[in-house]
Amino acid sequence: MLDFYTIAIGLLILLLLLGNVFFPYLWLDLVFFFTALRTGYKCHRCLSRKPPITLLDFFLAKVQKHPEKPLVLFGDETYSYRDIDRRSSQLARVLRDQVGLKEGETVAVFLKNVPAYLWVWMGLEKIGSVMACINYNIRAKSLLHALSSCKTTVLLTTPDFKAAIEDVLPTLKKEGVRVFFLSEDSPTEGVEALLGQIQSSSAEPVPISFRAKVTPQSSSLYIYTSGTTGMPKAAIITQSKLLKVSHMFRMCGVTPKDIIYIPLPMYHSAALLLGTGGCLEVGCTIALRSKFSVTHFWDDCRRYGVTVIQYVGEMMRYLCNAPKMDSDRDHCVRLAIGNGMRVEVWKEFLHRFKPIQIHEFYGATEGNVGFINYIGKVGAMGKTNFLHKKLAKFELIQYNVDQDEPVRDEKGYCIPVATGETGLLVAKITSHTPFSGYAGDQQKSEKKILRDVFTKGDCYFNSGDLLMQDHDGFLYFQDRVGDTFRWKGENVATTEVETTLATLESVQEASVYGVPVPGHEGKIGMASICLKDGLPFDGKEVYAHAKDCLPNYAIPRFIRIRDMLETTGTFKQLKSQLVKEGFDPVIIRDPLFFLDDLEKSYMPMTQQIFSAIAEKKLKL
Repeated sequence: MLDFYTIAIGLLILLLLLGNVFFPYLWLDLVFFFTALRTGYKCHRCLSRKPPITLLDFFLAKVQKHPEKPLVLFGDETYSYRDIDRRSSQLARVLRDQVGLKEGETVAVFLKNVPAYLWVWMGLEKIGSVMACINYNIRAKSLLHALSSCKTTVLLTTPDFKAAIEDVLPTLKKEGVRVFFLSEDSPTEGVEALLGQIQSSSAEPVPISFRAKVTPQSSSLYIYTSGTTGMPKAAIITQSKLLKVSHMFRMCGVTPKDIIYIPLPMYHSAALLLGTGGCLEVGCTIALRSKFSVTHFWDDCRRYGVTVIQYVGEMMRYLCNAPKMDSDRDHCVRLAIGNGMRVEVWKEFLHRFKPIQIHEFYGATEGNVGFINYIGKVGAMGKTNFLHKKLAKFELIQYNVDQDEPVRDEKGYCIPVATGETGLLVAKITSHTPFSGYAGDQQKSEKKILRDVFTKGDCYFNSGDLLMQDHDGFLYFQDRVGDTFRWKGENVATTEVETTLATLESVQEASVYGVPVPGHEGKIGMASICLKDGLPFDGKEVYAHAKDCLPNYAIPRFIRIRDMLETTGTFKQLKSQLVKEGFDPVIIRDPLFFLDDLEKSYMPMTQQIFSAIAEKKLKL
């Protein structure tokens, strides 16, 4: 009998060794899979209750558990869980009883990164209202479109945005949108200051009856994303999705003892859903900064005792490009969670700022699939395995970049790519992995759905992203398709920029696209334009128009003058060759211009300017 056990143990050890050789990530894959499975089951149980247990309930439970624990650290200010809870209750009562807001109505927030973002959010959750998170960089038509697409009834902002609000206020009044400043005084006629009423309102807990109609499918947030349709699109974030996404921090190893540094804009899903939502679910502390700063980043981390940081790739590149300091490794950061970090930046970051566990992830705001690189392999934006793929039901399919559409076989179905090949990420739309779409226009939602992908009648979410999966299941981002590119952490919708340029009297037609820049994340904006007969290119006029109508990240940095723009047989603009040629004046014989902020004009592009950009001597 002893020999039998000896042989059995020996065989088990041998299997473990062979498993490590042939399946080096097997055990980590299994651990992560069952963690995800347990998290999914927990969320399902919470959402199946009547009434459902939502993220708000997780927050209120933390308030009861540790009311005096710091929730938000902001400058020299500290706000406890109780502080945020009480202020959110005050706001909820004012909006419901004095403003007359009804359950299910939408309130837009046009705010910078301030603690108010959190108590406004929780206050709206307490009365069952939806919060629309407006990018504070947008103006005029884009701002009005964002507000109207989600049927905003109330807009909350601060006097910081006085000029932007006054510009659209007459239109808002006509549409019945009421605007309030979260301040004690209002510098604008027709806009009421609300802070005084909030501070004098009752801070007692808000009755559950105020949100009695909330279900797992109820909208919690509208988060805006740019796409091929042009104007910002309001992605619908349901209570169900919010709760599931907020658990990602826990899956990455965040604990209640952690302090999370969030310098990313709160109007984005990364900072709000993952960062802030994750902190509320776990019960930890947020160190919030109004805006990312290379100079203050590590000082803030030391000052607040930060243990976890959120990032986008561009942010990490800025940190690596900053002058080296003796204090580079003097910090307590143990974990970084984010996306978009390039291989060379990843390696340099770990080498310079000491080993930090990095969890790169992938997930579109409106998407129904996501990935986490829980192994920490440099360069990979996620990992999958056989079990995960059975649950997630995603696929990488062949895509024709020039025709801007998936490749289909003789039966009309899409074709999966082989391992190691680049393909378009699509994910099956089911009751467990729904696609909630965008508020305001069904056509926008329909454009993100691929039908009859592998069988007649099936529906898949079209991510618009080209990925590659290697033999170990690691996923790598390759590019975006269609008319969207990413710059400075923002998605740029080329259709919107083209429409803006086309309103100029001198412009006949415009084609906007993103081009790669050495040493930078994403792609920078470039436009090829055709001028009307007899009209010259006026660099100062185009500069002023772009600055007035577009956020800085969407303004083309380069403009190329063309006699004509090539199109396909179906009149789609051909941009692939333009992207390949980039902005090198040696390659391009057409007139080429560079945006010069000092001259407030587009100036002729020179080889000297090109070299300065390539050598990272000129800031973009």
